[in-house]
Amino acid sequence: MSAPTHPRTHPSAAGRAETRLPWWALLLPAVAFAALLLLILNPADAQAPAGDPTLAHLAERLKELVLG
Repeated sequence: MSAPTHPRTHPSAAGRAETRLPWWALLLPAVAFAALLLLILNPADAQAPAGDPTLAHLAERLKELVLG
């Protein structure tokens, strides 16, 4: 005995998943990424203690790579 089948009521949705995100779901990660990138690219504004210059050199190299 087979189970009865029901026709789909929305043929446009067949075969693909539809996902709708609110506008802030894309904006918030982009803003956070930009803020962190600006903090990394401008290490002179950071209030880090003077000590190991390795991180400063790394940040300077990243800045050179990103800005060209």
